[in-house]
Formats: sequence, structure tokens, C-alpha cells
Amino acid sequence: MCDNFAVFILTHGRPDKVITYNTLKKQGYTGPVFLVVDNEDDTIDRYREQYKNQVVVFDKLAISKTFDEGDNFNDRRAVIYARNACFEIAKDLGIEYFLELDDDYSTFIHKFTASLQYREKPTRNLDRLFSLMLEYYKSIPALTIAFAQNGDFIGGKFSSFGQHPQTKRKCMNTFFCSTLRPFSFFGRINEDVNTYVTSGNRGSLLLTINNAAVIQSQTQSTSGGMTDIYLNQGTYIKSFYTVMYAPSCTKVFSMGATHQRLHHRVTWANAVPCIVEEKYRKSSQGHT
Repeated sequence: MCDNFAVFILTHGRPDKVITYNTLKKQGYTGPVFLVVDNEDDTIDRYREQYKNQVVVFDKLAISKTFDEGDNFNDRRAVIYARNACFEIAKDLGIEYFLELDDDYSTFIHKFTASLQYREKPTRNLDRLFSLMLEYYKSIPALTIAFAQNGDFIGGKFSSFGQHPQTKRKCMNTFFCSTLRPFSFFGRINEDVNTYVTSGNRGSLLLTINNAAVIQSQTQSTSGGMTDIYLNQGTYIKSFYTVMYAPSCTKVFSMGATHQRLHHRVTWANAVPCIVEEKYRKSSQGHT
């Protein structure tokens, strides 16, 4: 692993249910791990009892004043504060590269074989997987890159994401970052979508790589964390944040066959700059 790399697990209110911590150890990650907890968490002492000096506490109110929350609700029960705090935390710890993870991942899973055929297989060497992702990240000008989520592969090898190894202009849930490429997440809820759509619209590159994915608990199935805010508001308010930030390329629509809910939809042709193939270039002064 890179000497200047660490994993940050973003967690709140569930010191006994940091599933990701055990998953990292079980699947072969041997590098440094820090649990990022805010100073408004009533369970800080329990985190410290279990994880000792691996717990890093940040000032949630102070961080809230450094970015656009997108509303005036004064409700800070959201992960965005920890996401943005990680850059300063990394600097303070002398870490150049870091991976932001939620606390509810049960498995990191490979999606393709060495011959690029679709096949799911849990990784046995996260050190190796993280190193390869870091090498790729360092080689491109992306602000951040992410693993896919298992839900991206509904339909398995017949899904659009299961056809072959590829990237998409989205970035959710897991974030490989660098203190040399700082950026801010914004919009208190739906912060990952708000950020990859709006930043992509402004010309930045944020990518999901589908060679590997994470499996996590379903939203609203685990107490603590963001669960309370989703139970209070569902996806109704959540979906409108991205429309507010990028009305030219996003909208809200109803999804689901039997149990319908509102969700955002991104029109990518209108969302991000596109590269036009050279063959379409018009001739200039007699030269093609």
C-alpha cells in the first residue's frame, strides 16, 4: 500500500455497528484506519472505548460554515459534514491519499475475471485492490473515483454495467481522494449526486469504476447514521436537492413498479462536457 494512504470510515451514533471496520480486516486490508466522528455524537466515548486512537473527532458546526448546505433547515444529521471534514483531517494526519467509506459495508466484491468475463467474487486482498485503484486515480486528472455499488448491477451480466469493465460519470458512496485535489461536497442531502452532477457540469471529472463494487445495508434498515433523516423525509426532499443545483440536466420522476417513490434522473447529454470524435472536426483553412 501507499505510505501516505489511509481509510476513513464515516460513522455516527452506532459504535457497536461499524460493519465496515470488520469487513476491511476480514478481506485483507492491513493499512491505517480512522473512524471519523463528529462532536455532536452522544456516543463518542463508546467509540473511543472500542477504537482508541483510531477515532478522529471534528467540529460539525465549524465545518458547516465552509460549504453550501443548500437549505436553511439547521438539521446537521447528514454525512456531508464528515465528507468535507476528511480533507483537513488528512492534512493534520500527514496523509496525502485517503478513501472515504460509510460504516455499513458487508463485502467488497470483484465483478470481472482476469479474462474480463462477468463473475462476482468477494476480494481476498483489499490491499491489492486499493493499490490498483490508487494507481489509476494518480494517473488521471479526476477529483475522485469510486467503486460501483452492487445495485448498479441489477440484471447481473445482462445489466448495462455488467457488460464489460467501464467507467461512468457518477461517483457515490466510496471516494478515493487526495489533499492535492481538494473539493467540497455540497447540498446537505443527496450530497454525492449533487456533487458529481454539478462539478461534472463545470468540467471536473468524477468516475465510478465497475471492476469492483461494495455491498451495504439497505437505507433505513440500520438505526443511527442517516437513517433518521431518511425516515423523516424519505426520498421526496432528497431528490429535489440535485434539481435545485442542476436544473438544466436533472429532474424528479416516479420510479418503482409496485411501491413507487420519487427519485432524481440525470440527462447526461446535458450534464457534462462531451468529447467529439476527431472525424467530425470541420476543415479549417484547407486542413482537416
